[in-house]
Amino acid sequence: MAFPNALVATELAAVNQILGAVGQAPVTTLDGTNPDVSLAYNTLIEVSREVQSEGWYFNSELEYPFTPDVNKEILIPANVLSIDLSDLPENRGYEVVKRQGKLYNKIDHTFEWNGQVKCDVVWFFDIEDLPIPVLDYIVTRASVQASTKMVGDPTVYQMLQQKESLSRAVLMEYECNQADYSFFGFSQGTNFYNSYKPYRTLAR
Repeated sequence: MAFPNALVATELAAVNQILGAVGQAPVTTLDGTNPDVSLAYNTLIEVSREVQSEGWYFNSELEYPFTPDVNKEILIPANVLSIDLSDLPENRGYEVVKRQGKLYNKIDHTFEWNGQVKCDVVWFFDIEDLPIPVLDYIVTRASVQASTKMVGDPTVYQMLQQKESLSRAVLMEYECNQADYSFFGFSQGTNFYNSYKPYRTLAR
């Protein structure tokens, strides 16, 4: 018995959802020479990066180990959106940033590391690897932005905004269920006190 593949996500399917939301006909290929397809695709990728940059349970990892190469340098994978040293005793005395695609120690002013380093990472995933609630929100949000560029109809814009709000609510419910947040808001595996960080509040 064949299983339905309606939930199989692809960039083409996502672009067609955006085009359909603004009243455009679906396409069979991601033709970059088509201005509507190009706009929808670029908006999709841009919004995907924005949403994933917030750092969700599905794309965040604590204490992820990075091992230096033969040159004692740690190359940062291309799909890392943000990286910071984990709050561990062995990481005290270090301050890092991404520089030249590598992990740079601002305290010692060097790219060299003498051993494995554990960092908190936010990853960027392709459309095919996103959970359905996350993808639905990204596509809906991208549709709102595309409508202002391709249609300019305030009625369509308002309807899509309402759908975006609903998709955001579904995403937040999914996030809470996946992360197993405690009464105090801590997610599973992070049941310790963190000082107040205004940017995290604003991001939500």
